[in-house]
Amino acid sequence: MPITIVRLGTPRQRDEGLRLGTVRRPPRGVPKADFAKRDFYDVWLPTLSPSEPLLKDALSTHDPHAERPDRAWKAFERKFRAEMKRPEAAHLLDTLAALSHQTNFSLGCYCADENLCHRSILRKLLAERGAKMA
Repeated sequence: MPITIVRLGTPRQRDEGLRLGTVRRPPRGVPKADFAKRDFYDVWLPTLSPSEPLLKDALSTHDPHAERPDRAWKAFERKFRAEMKRPEAAHLLDTLAALSHQTNFSLGCYCADENLCHRSILRKLLAERGAKMA
């Protein structure tokens, strides 16, 4: 019963389970009642998204033509990992890792490329905690 990492707004996969949105902001222009119907998320978990200052910093330094891993991405990962060490985030990650052995669920963000998205870091953080990953 692994955790699936997804792009929010894409069609749900079979046996994906509950979809958790690890984003700072809800989808624009979508009524709250339609979040799940439109395959965004069932439950919003902004605790597992980068802070507003970190998002702004990442967007201002992101070079879409740079090869990865670049310095800006490494700095973003280091800062995001530090944010995920805060007690509320760390406890939530520990809980999700434990739940991954009991039930199916998925985590997601809006970014098109997982390799340039915080969800790739969440994947690593959960795996480090022993989570079952798809």
